[in-house]
Amino acid sequence: MSDALSAIPAAVHRNLSDKLYEKRKNAALELENIVKNLTSSGDHDKISKVIEMLIKEFAKSPQANHRKGGLIGLAAVTVGLSTEAAQYLEQIVPPVINSFSDQDSRVRYYACEALYNIAKVVRGDFIIFFNKIFDALCKLSADSDANVQSAAHLLDRLVKDIVTESDQFSIEEFIPLLKERMNVLNPYVRQFLVGWITVLDSVPDIDMLGFLPDFLDGLFNMLSDSSHEIRQQADSALSEFLQEIKNSPSVDYGRMAEILVQRAASPDEFTRLTAITWINEFVKLGGDQLVRYYADILGAILPCISDKEEKIRVVARETNEELRSIHVEPSDGFDVGAILSVARSRQLSSDFEATRIEALNWISTLLNKHRTEVLCFLNDIFDTLLKALSDSSDDVVLLVLEVHAGVAKDPQHFRQLIVFLVHNFRADNSLLERRGALIVRRMCVLLDAERVYRELSTILEGEDNLDFASTMVQALNLILLTSPELSKLRDLLKGSLVNREGKELFVALYTSWCHSPMAIISLCLLAQAYQHASVVIQSLVEEDINVKFLVQLDKLIRLLETPIFTYLRLQLLEPGRYTWLLKTLYGLLMLLPQQSAAFKILRTRLKTVPTYSFSTGNQIGRATSGVPFSQYKHQNEDGDLEEDNINSSHQGINFAARLQQFENVQNLHRGQARTRVNYSYHTSSSSTSKEVRRSEEQQQQQQQQQQQQRPPPSSTSSSVADNNRPPSRSSRKGPGQLQL
Repeated sequence: MSDALSAIPAAVHRNLSDKLYEKRKNAALELENIVKNLTSSGDHDKISKVIEMLIKEFAKSPQANHRKGGLIGLAAVTVGLSTEAAQYLEQIVPPVINSFSDQDSRVRYYACEALYNIAKVVRGDFIIFFNKIFDALCKLSADSDANVQSAAHLLDRLVKDIVTESDQFSIEEFIPLLKERMNVLNPYVRQFLVGWITVLDSVPDIDMLGFLPDFLDGLFNMLSDSSHEIRQQADSALSEFLQEIKNSPSVDYGRMAEILVQRAASPDEFTRLTAITWINEFVKLGGDQLVRYYADILGAILPCISDKEEKIRVVARETNEELRSIHVEPSDGFDVGAILSVARSRQLSSDFEATRIEALNWISTLLNKHRTEVLCFLNDIFDTLLKALSDSSDDVVLLVLEVHAGVAKDPQHFRQLIVFLVHNFRADNSLLERRGALIVRRMCVLLDAERVYRELSTILEGEDNLDFASTMVQALNLILLTSPELSKLRDLLKGSLVNREGKELFVALYTSWCHSPMAIISLCLLAQAYQHASVVIQSLVEEDINVKFLVQLDKLIRLLETPIFTYLRLQLLEPGRYTWLLKTLYGLLMLLPQQSAAFKILRTRLKTVPTYSFSTGNQIGRATSGVPFSQYKHQNEDGDLEEDNINSSHQGINFAARLQQFENVQNLHRGQARTRVNYSYHTSSSSTSKEVRRSEEQQQQQQQQQQQQRPPPSSTSSSVADNNRPPSRSSRKGPGQLQL
């Protein structure tokens, strides 16, 4: 240390720590000349002693003015060393860098100034300290003192110039430091970092693109910064990198795709738009390289299809179509199960219709392209698809049905689908009311109406929930009678008495239509089995005529006035030939309350029936011949159309057996209804006395017995016999008059 003091005059030593800047500056200039002389003489030991003295007595001093003097002194020594300075940098630079964190802002300012002067002298040799200097500058960029920030900016620009010129800069060592700093939220630090990324990317010898995955997430973070300037700088940097990706033959798409997928869900609109734009380019450029990321990418795209921002929606839809058009196979790493999971689990439950629709389109696409693989996951997606039938959007429901139809092309899956549909209707009555018609009609179009109705009938025939079975049959019957999609099925049923296919369908539907009297009557009218319809009406008992029945009857009467039943109304032009049709219609009329609109409609229609066709006695005799209702159940009906050619060629439906089947099912319904009444009664009267309750129960049992006991037709009772017996010749009162 004495060598250093002997080389430096006492005045210089004293002035270096003076509070006045001018004195410190003059002392530094004198020190610079002293070091120049020592360098010329080659006295390196003394130079080292001088540097050591400046560090120990000045740079590390507790006095701020001493520290300021030490910093300006170290810079002066470097300038004096000139070309020889590189060998002393290990001594000079560390204490200057340490001063960047000094508590005194003026010391920090002089540290920036000192390092600036040092860097100007040593240039490229300075690179060995780059990471430490970068870290220090990163902190100073957010310094609370404006003068320090200004000085740091000047130093930063010089360091950037040195780095761009140097061939010693190590990007591999720098990237971890950059990555660590990218999560800092301070706007000044962010601006500093973006500036460095841009500068380094502009250097041809530095491959920043290869390290882009390490700091890409940080750049996307900056897109949502509150500062417009930072957002612009980050966007500019990202745009430049995207352009480089387009021109680069080799890019690591996978790691960046993971980042983009996360950013596509950002709450910030600009970030989402940028992320989805990048994904769009990646799908176009990366293609096969992104196969294992397809599920994640799809998970990012589908929500954006429903984004509130139109630009995002447009890009997302384009990306979705591009992704769907790529032809890959499971052997290429394409994970069908992962794609199905994304479409089913996350997107089918989306609040947005457009997203749900595209999710279903993906399932449909996969089913068409990779049917075998999709069917392996059928158990995973089937319940979700069934629940989607309750969706608020008709478009979604129609797409769900298309997917179901695609699955149900296989017979075993067809049966499973229809069973699950019935189960859903049973579990959710509102689904049947709101969407029953839409679902059934669409399934009939996609999977063949006859096949669907036969399967539904088979399932409902064995249904334990009789109320549901009745409701379901009524719904199916209304669809059958009104839907344009089922016109061929109606035409087939119209020929039930003349061809085998119609007969088989009639019998197949009859088994479940028995759950609803009005459905059976409608089916018979459609099949032109008018005599059987009349007999079914006569078989009804008091319990059957309830509010629900009358509502259904009202619907049927109104349907009789629609184009679907034009053939039936035209048959009324020949009442002598279609006597059983007349009797059926009059039977329905007798069931209706006289003040109801339906009664007036039907009565008006029957008043228009012409009488001229009754002029031929033989025709009337042939048309009105028949058997009493009591005997009907014991023989086959030979023809409901009452035509000779049909009588001889119809398929021989055992209508007596059908009637027995209908009555058996209706007895089950009546029994269940009585059980319900009993249960309700016992529940409501639990607070009454035992004697009163016993008396009421006895009365109710007597009423039930009376209702269950139907008196057989008596030959002595002319009124009962007349009601149950079809018209005969003796019933004619005169030409054109028919007693029903």
